Amino acid sequence: MNDTKMTGMELRATWGLGTVFSLRMLGMFMVLPVLTTYGMALQGASESLIVGGLLVFALGSAIAVLTDNIWGVILGRALQGSGAIAAAVMALLSDLTREQNRTKAMAFIGVSFGVTFAIAMVVGPIVTHAIGLNGLFWGITALALALAGVVLTLLVVPTAGDHTLNRESGIVRGSVGKVLANPQLLKLNMGIFCLHAMLMSSFVALPPMMAGAGFLLSEQWKVYLITMLVSFAAVVPAIIYAEVKRHMKRVFLGCVTLLLFAELVLLAAGNHLWVMFASIQLFFLAFNVMEALLPSLISKESPAGYKGTAMGVYSTSQFLGVAFGGTLGGFLFQLQGAWLVFLAGAVIALASWGVSATLREPPYVSSLRIALPGRAAADNQLAQRLQAQPGVTEVVVVPEERSAYIKVDTKQINRAALEKAVAV
Repeated sequence: MNDTKMTGMELRATWGLGTVFSLRMLGMFMVLPVLTTYGMALQGASESLIVGGLLVFALGSAIAVLTDNIWGVILGRALQGSGAIAAAVMALLSDLTREQNRTKAMAFIGVSFGVTFAIAMVVGPIVTHAIGLNGLFWGITALALALAGVVLTLLVVPTAGDHTLNRESGIVRGSVGKVLANPQLLKLNMGIFCLHAMLMSSFVALPPMMAGAGFLLSEQWKVYLITMLVSFAAVVPAIIYAEVKRHMKRVFLGCVTLLLFAELVLLAAGNHLWVMFASIQLFFLAFNVMEALLPSLISKESPAGYKGTAMGVYSTSQFLGVAFGGTLGGFLFQLQGAWLVFLAGAVIALASWGVSATLREPPYVSSLRIALPGRAAADNQLAQRLQAQPGVTEVVVVPEERSAYIKVDTKQINRAALEKAVAV
């Protein structure tokens, strides 16, 4: 159990599932920077689950291809969204990796999300300009953003044995209420909701706004490329400062302040392209740092044994923010134009700042699951013995699952020492 070198099967599972997840998200994100502009030309926990989601996603892409009106595109995008595979990917990854390597595997999935977003923002406008919106949807389908994911899942990703319930990656039945009642988690969920609401509403207005100022749609990918490269370069030092120096609240609040400032600058930008470019850069600096910080904050604040449930609620809040932001942005843009969209974004950012200011500094702990042999699972004193270890802040032992879920400061004690305490 103490061998932290990933096996060949674990590497296949991590790279295979990471690629599947990235292909699916690439197809979703490529449409984001082009749909509001090019769309105006239109009239009026297993392999089988993952494959099903990808096929639904591919069906949505095909419907969007074959339609010649806006309602067909809406139906196609709705089907794309319904082919959600994140939960199934995480559950399968849990079955295919050992406890000591699971954090690394899930971190890879998280990093792939950010990289995919950056690639999609650049590639989407290039592809759409070259072959049109229908061509983009054909590319998403025929170039295997969905169907190649099916092939990877069936041929590359190893087959899992019996599924083991892991509360670190799965939702515990009947526990959602406990997570929703946690004030810190509630504030963080509002944070991701607001972040993606601002992203989606802003991208309703930004592409046509830049086009109206004389910046051709075919050239807009260059802005996204530069801003993404700069913002990704800034993420690493920001995360190091937040995690290592233990100033996560300070960095988080600073990012929300930067988002508010970016929305206000966009509101006042008028037709000044360089002001728009600067605002987009500020927005994505804050956005990418917050995207990296929020899952870590959720992990730190979630009760022992409920990390999977907390992440499930977090993901739901994220996609609700996407839906709300897109709807709000479209309505306001049609009503009064870009200025009202950015005003609403500033209001959302201000509300998010007010909530974020009340956050406490998070406990700097990690969530661990330790598998228990039969004898240890029946030990009534195990929880107390683990709780007495240095750096351990919370312990939940679930005998029927043969698991111990522990919140621990890994600077004071490591997994090996905890496993030794279990073995005793």
